[in-house]
Amino acid sequence: MLTINYTYRIYPNTDQSALMLEWLETSRKVYNRALRELKDWINSRKCMIDRCSIEREYIIPANTPFPSYHRQQNDLPKLKESWTELKNVHSQVLQTTIRRLHDTWESFQKRGFGFPRFKKFGQFKSFVFPQFLDNPINGFEITLPKIGSIPISLSRPIPQGFSVKQVRVLSKARGTQWYVVVSIQSDVSVPDVPVHGRAIGIDLGLERFVTVSDGSFFERPKFLKSQHRQLKLLQRRAARKQKRSANWEKAQIKVARLHHHIADKRKDFHLKTAHKLCDQAETIFAEDLNTVGLNRGMLRKECVDASFGAFLDLLKWVCWKRGVFFMRVNPNGTSQTCPRCQATVTKPLSEREHICPECGYRTHRDHAAAEMVLLRGLNVVPVDNRGMETVCAGELAGVEIPSQVPKTLLGATRKPKK
Repeated sequence: MLTINYTYRIYPNTDQSALMLEWLETSRKVYNRALRELKDWINSRKCMIDRCSIEREYIIPANTPFPSYHRQQNDLPKLKESWTELKNVHSQVLQTTIRRLHDTWESFQKRGFGFPRFKKFGQFKSFVFPQFLDNPINGFEITLPKIGSIPISLSRPIPQGFSVKQVRVLSKARGTQWYVVVSIQSDVSVPDVPVHGRAIGIDLGLERFVTVSDGSFFERPKFLKSQHRQLKLLQRRAARKQKRSANWEKAQIKVARLHHHIADKRKDFHLKTAHKLCDQAETIFAEDLNTVGLNRGMLRKECVDASFGAFLDLLKWVCWKRGVFFMRVNPNGTSQTCPRCQATVTKPLSEREHICPECGYRTHRDHAAAEMVLLRGLNVVPVDNRGMETVCAGELAGVEIPSQVPKTLLGATRKPKK
């Protein structure tokens, strides 16, 4: 089974927008109530056997079962009798809200951290319709249960052979912009992409966003820094308004829209860069960066603006869609190793040029790291030498490549001699 998500912009009217915001708030309350029940049951099992706490204690009978997903889901019809707001929301939307909580709980149990948190007002930004009997998209409208037909910007048609299985309604910019994430499914099976064709290695950085092993590179647009003055001005205006007033809400909407605009420009750049890389090669190796650590380091603001993790995820998706092999390799020491003689060349971060004292190879620091990423990737995966012969920029410059490294799939394409 193949499942793909397509995101479309929708344009609900005032009544539909108000109804969906009401559903989001009701779903948030149901989520918090279920989480409260879950935490109370857990805390009731933490008390001492021989004594109770002086401050408070959770009195829940010992034979009370764990509030699992199925138990909390079955309690929803009984809850509707006392909580009349739940009758206005589609029943499956409430069930998926409970499912969302227990997915977070199961992830917490596997990882050991990330306990589910209560959602504040405005933090619940999506709800899901888990199944459809018929296709809800008809022309340029999408029909949602209990909401009605909403105009949709069908930027790309749904491929033949795919059926709509699920629709997630997503609110952005504090409820002023609405999107639907349509999950389409088909019975076809797509095999894994093998290693083939021309291969390149890429190095990610702040000076150059992407440096390719063949010598080309892509500059890093500073999305947040270019809009920083305007963002600072809007945030200052919002801070001066009385909290929860109408003017405060208008100011917050302007800040949210600017953040959404910055994120859109960043994602557009990431997608275009990923497609350009796929135009250059059929096999791509990238560094397996610790993006969480980078976003907490000294250059966290620049790393968050560059968003390396989001780019690598999008690159993986674009490579799969276009039939390009993609793999991440170990990034440790790629900038401290010479790609020609494998000698260790220690240099500080401020030194932007790679000069090897052993073989004399000289190039940009990021370019040498990209070549090292390529060599590590080729040593891990099997290489098919049939087809075309490729060489790296170092060989074109007259630098000798070690014999243990295959010369195929190393960079720039060169036709084989007859």
